[in-house]
Amino acid sequence: MNALSAPDGYRLWAPTYEAETAITFIEDGLVAYLTPPLSGRRLLDAGCGTGRRLKDSGAAFALGVDISPEMLAIGKPEHGVVGDIRALPVAPGTFHVVWCRLAIGHVEEAATVYAELARACAPGGAVVVTDFHADAIAAGHRRSFRDGNGDRQEVVHWVHEADEQIGLAAAAGLTLIDRRDGAIGPEVRPFYERAGRAVAHDEHLGLNVVLALSFRREG
Repeated sequence: MNALSAPDGYRLWAPTYEAETAITFIEDGLVAYLTPPLSGRRLLDAGCGTGRRLKDSGAAFALGVDISPEMLAIGKPEHGVVGDIRALPVAPGTFHVVWCRLAIGHVEEAATVYAELARACAPGGAVVVTDFHADAIAAGHRRSFRDGNGDRQEVVHWVHEADEQIGLAAAAGLTLIDRRDGAIGPEVRPFYERAGRAVAHDEHLGLNVVLALSFRREG
């Protein structure tokens, strides 16, 4: 199977993307744990997809940036702009909290992404990055979805190991605060059952599928 570029893949994925999956359920829990309180703060979601995570965030202002206009058109976030996470269309130091969720693996130049996340974040602010876990890739899992015709499509994904990302973040002026690995557990079994794949859940039990990192932006 030939992997699609992120713009091409998410153009096809957009109509069904907002449906919760086992991966997004696990990722949401990790980000909720790692994100500081958003009340009164400015939030940037770099690679926001449809922008669904910005709704009811509690932030004083929440901006989503995504490379796919089709994804933004589906979600219609109040503040959403088309842009590349390697060149964010925001002024330096604008946001107290910066998310980059399940997006960095679609970019080969992870160092550029971390430099942009750090640039967008105010000194003393927080940056939270999640990625499809290298363990899942090693086990044969891929960033894939079913398109409108029911055909399985794969989106290009580069593996950026945790230690690599932590090093790139440090070079960009970000200090690691916490690291969490999200694994397949019994709480996501209903997602497998609805897809008729309960046996696969038992096979995947304990497999790390999401890497989550939180950083502080140094002054």
